[in-house]
Amino acid sequence: MKKNIRIGTRESQLAVWQAEQVKSLLAQHGYDSELVYIKSEGDIDLKTPLYEMGVQGVFTRSLDIALLNDKIDIAVHSMKDVPTQLAKGIIQAAVLKRASYKDVLVPHPDLGDISKIFGRGMVEESRVTIIQEGSKTKEEREIKQIDTGEKINAIIATSSIRRKAQWLNRFPHHTIETLRGNVNTRLRKLKESNWHGAIFAKAGLERIDLLPENSIELDWMLPAPAQGAIMIVCREEDDYCLNACVNFNDVNTALCTKIERDFLRTLLGGCSTPISGLAEIKNNEVHFTGNILSPEGKMVAGINASDLVARSHDMGINAANQLLSTGGKVIADSIRNATK
Repeated sequence: MKKNIRIGTRESQLAVWQAEQVKSLLAQHGYDSELVYIKSEGDIDLKTPLYEMGVQGVFTRSLDIALLNDKIDIAVHSMKDVPTQLAKGIIQAAVLKRASYKDVLVPHPDLGDISKIFGRGMVEESRVTIIQEGSKTKEEREIKQIDTGEKINAIIATSSIRRKAQWLNRFPHHTIETLRGNVNTRLRKLKESNWHGAIFAKAGLERIDLLPENSIELDWMLPAPAQGAIMIVCREEDDYCLNACVNFNDVNTALCTKIERDFLRTLLGGCSTPISGLAEIKNNEVHFTGNILSPEGKMVAGINASDLVARSHDMGINAANQLLSTGGKVIADSIRNATK
């Protein structure tokens, strides 16, 4: 029997964009649907760093509750925000084809020749310039001009402990500030700050057409597991919604994100940890790269693996176990002990 599918989504511009994509896909396959807006804990508390909030599920818990209480039929999530263990009674219905998995640095809009600071391999010794030299605004006065040859003690903003750890591993003399809120809020806070830049997921900025022209891809920064992918979940007994969503499940993205999330779960289990993983399919082979860092970036352990697609089902688990036996366990134990 045909029914109207209620799509649960957060209220941010990016979340609504993602939900609208699912609505359009459902329509293409003959299904009626409507959006239902749900506010999450992650949207309400914009000050506490995510890694201090017990971040696992902070953006998905309210939608899970609405789903289990039959207030919505499916929920649409940025997959990197979804706990590796889904709530009881909820199943993965589909994963959309992945967009960019990369992180980008968005420089403060009042910085001038940013390529000298952040370009060409993230040069550390250069000069900061300001576009409007005569301005009296607080933000521009506080962005310091530094002579060529002096090491730049840049201030970079992010709420991600993964991004923080990787950045400090590369630039231990930099300062990391907490930046919370949806994409629009974070861009506004960056503009009003004395920070040199902030780190964003490229896919999120591209999806709502907010990627600044001077943003810089951080090719050296490994992404969060499942970054750039969108997941749809439904109640496990809801065959109607499951059959509707399976029409646009991307098999390759589903496999790669499974491997990455298996790696995360086997190491520590939560997305509030400095763990990164990326699986890609090339010529019928899966190539995986993953790492774990101490929160301040002083220790790092990484791994590379590859295998045929047909033999890759347990690649994430195997890679995590191998990493634990070759240096990763020391870091994982230190993180566990710090959170007890």
